[in-house]
Amino acid sequence: MMADLSQFDPNGISIPNNNIFGLPFTEEDAALVIIPVPWEVTVSSKGGTARSPEHILDASLQVDLYDSEYKNSWKKGVFMSPVDKKLLLKNDYLRKEAELYLNFIKSGEKLETNKFMTKTLKEVNEGCKMMNEWVYTKSKDLLAKGKKVGLLGGDHSTALGYIKALSETYESFGILQLDAHCDLRKSYEGLTFSQGSIMYNTLDSVQQISKLVQVGIRDYCEAEWDYICNSNFKVITYFERELKERMFEGQTWQVIADEIVSHLPDHIYISYDVDGLDPKLCPHTGTPVPGGLDMEQLNFIFKKIILSGKKIIGFDLSETGISPDGWDENVGARILFKLSNLILSQE
Repeated sequence: MMADLSQFDPNGISIPNNNIFGLPFTEEDAALVIIPVPWEVTVSSKGGTARSPEHILDASLQVDLYDSEYKNSWKKGVFMSPVDKKLLLKNDYLRKEAELYLNFIKSGEKLETNKFMTKTLKEVNEGCKMMNEWVYTKSKDLLAKGKKVGLLGGDHSTALGYIKALSETYESFGILQLDAHCDLRKSYEGLTFSQGSIMYNTLDSVQQISKLVQVGIRDYCEAEWDYICNSNFKVITYFERELKERMFEGQTWQVIADEIVSHLPDHIYISYDVDGLDPKLCPHTGTPVPGGLDMEQLNFIFKKIILSGKKIIGFDLSETGISPDGWDENVGARILFKLSNLILSQE
């Protein structure tokens, strides 16, 4: 079903009563449906990302609809589902429980000596499992209707359920992870579904993933380095230090981008953690790290993917913070628009 755009002015001011980017689409007539996941239970640093979908929705009304690379992709329809208030309330409760637990283990005390904290950890892990099942069911239903799906976090742990749903549609695909962190820790801090374990959990439970290509990594532990080294090149990591050194020595970003794309298979899932960017673009993200990439560097990689003929099958955008002046949300909305246009350009 196609939406009637005859009365819609893409050059005019956005109408707040409309949906994401001020577009007049419904779930039924949109080719792409964005699922907001208001969840940040396992964040070990700054909070705020659970409420970023609502803030990104507001900021998106200021995004101009003309994209010189993917001009009319939005006309195929983008719709963001309402934020699930029950899920948000569950997040708020478990976030406090997780903070109690994290403060306890930071004190150096042993978990097995405290029955209350043992119960708290179990409750948090069960809640995160529930969230993943919710995302899986929601995304699976949309995929069954022939929709493209994008996920909007929340923290990075929110992507697992959607990737599992995609694995039932595609026999084999790769992940392009844009991030400051490897997220390859096993059960980080005892939290089974930690944001720091999202890629470990994904590779461990989704056999259809043939390749994980990580770009922008600059904060990782020894266990993650060992995981990469022992992956038999299933995980290929472009550490930021090495990227910058290659450029300092004269290599162009074009050469590097082409090399990154060459490692990706024909079907690609994009996992975009905003802390992969320079913190000037996302100062209020949960775990900011000095250094980072520019948006246009990543947009160039996306362009190279499209030119290669490879297909983007889904994406998540996570870790956008909430800022007093609305800056992080503004950046998040523009990344979301680019990702939406990318996947719709191949529709």
